[in-house]
Amino acid sequence: MDILLSLSSVNWSRGQFALTAGYHWIFIPLTIGLALIMAIMESIYVKTGDEKWKNITKFWQKLFGINFAIGIATGIILEFQFGTNWSNYSWFVGDIFGAPLAIEGIVAFFLEATFVSVMFFGWNRVSKGVHLMSTWLVFVGAVLSAFWILVANAWMQFPIGMQFNPDTVRNEMVDFWAVVLSPVAYNKFLQTVFASFAVGASFVVGVSCWYLLKKRHTDFALKSIKIASFIGLATFIMLAVTGDGSAYQVSQKQPMKLAAMEGLYEGTEGAGLVAIGMLNPAKKAFNDEVDPYIFKLEIPKLLSLLGYRDLNAFVPGIRDIIEGGYTLQDGTTALSFEERQARGKIAIQALADYQVAKQEGRDADAANYETILQDNYAHFGYGYLETGEDLIPHVPITFYSFHLMVIIGMYFILFFVVVLYYLYKKDMRDTKWLQYVALWSIPLTYIAGQLGWVVAEMGRQPWTIQDILPVHISASAVSTGHIITTFTMFAVLFTALLAANITIMVKQIKKGPDTIEPESAAVPAPETA
Repeated sequence: MDILLSLSSVNWSRGQFALTAGYHWIFIPLTIGLALIMAIMESIYVKTGDEKWKNITKFWQKLFGINFAIGIATGIILEFQFGTNWSNYSWFVGDIFGAPLAIEGIVAFFLEATFVSVMFFGWNRVSKGVHLMSTWLVFVGAVLSAFWILVANAWMQFPIGMQFNPDTVRNEMVDFWAVVLSPVAYNKFLQTVFASFAVGASFVVGVSCWYLLKKRHTDFALKSIKIASFIGLATFIMLAVTGDGSAYQVSQKQPMKLAAMEGLYEGTEGAGLVAIGMLNPAKKAFNDEVDPYIFKLEIPKLLSLLGYRDLNAFVPGIRDIIEGGYTLQDGTTALSFEERQARGKIAIQALADYQVAKQEGRDADAANYETILQDNYAHFGYGYLETGEDLIPHVPITFYSFHLMVIIGMYFILFFVVVLYYLYKKDMRDTKWLQYVALWSIPLTYIAGQLGWVVAEMGRQPWTIQDILPVHISASAVSTGHIITTFTMFAVLFTALLAANITIMVKQIKKGPDTIEPESAAVPAPETA
């Protein structure tokens, strides 16, 4: 406990936010994934009139509702933390960051929340068409919620469409559409949403295979597996495609993250992509000349191709980014950390001088300081860092998280191909080994999703806002003891919610879908004398 108490309030704030976000992301992907699957299932019901598809839809709808409710609870707490633990950040960029979150709450969430009641309680109260529309609108609302939240997150990783106002000491939005249509935003959105579809698909297949193992509701299970498997295979293939787009954006906007993802310390032309590797724990510094790998197996030139669309392109390593001097794609020379740090300190000092000049009524001096500030603002955050080592994220966590995520993704492409093969060429009901594999594969998509966020957020450290605002400047002046107290409370609360979620879902799964009685048995035949 003494060790824990010695940690800074900043690190405890980081831990609390990571805790909340991690738990939140347990519930959300399944909610989005099930929303799509049950909308497709209900569409089949409306088209065919087959009551079996109605009952299938209603079963998955119940599981959707459980996750939907708990996801809301964790999400609300997550947003409150921007004001409690990260007030400096909220003040500095609230004009921009708050806009997409406000739109998410006003438009997307209310759309989702409005029609979810029709979806749950309107089966016998509205027409089939209206009910189907409500189900699809719930799906649209869930996707739109994800979109606006990811727009906000993407802006943190690639700040665009804003202007710093030295009078208010705030970044103010000047181009809303630049923020919304950022290439980082739509790549992050597509990858996250496809990942959610994948979670839903693997969950449905796994649960359905449990019914096959128990020899219960086999027709329900096979129908569910068929829909979910096609969605799963398609989404994992799309994840590979969007992953390529994300890799390109990371190389352009966050080269240090890319270097950490690959454990690349020394830049090289025609850089290969590490397929399998183990980092060397003896590597302690970026310039200590120790080999960063114990072993590695790499695909030649693939990293250069993915990152720069050129097989022979130069990919900077951690050392190159800190020391600078290499040629950027636009032909300019990369600045070293020392150069960017100096310019950042110039910007910080210019801001202080500007405020003094304004207070004293020296408008000409204030205008001059503002010009100096704006000319060096791109390096503003570097003025708060001490050494080049501060630029390096945790390489082992970023590296292993990224590669394990990719391995899981490749596994699921193969998995869904095999499932579809046995569905159409063999008999899925008699393939117990595959049923067990499907059941125990459910956690893997959750793990991959969590790893994706670890890569995204750990890889961009030390920045809250890339190049502009470091994490330790973003935090509120809250005592460590208070943060530890709330951290403990949230940990207990979220764990209890997760346990309740699992318990309720397991009970519902054991209960199974409602059965449909044959029409001949639905109305008893009249007795005869």
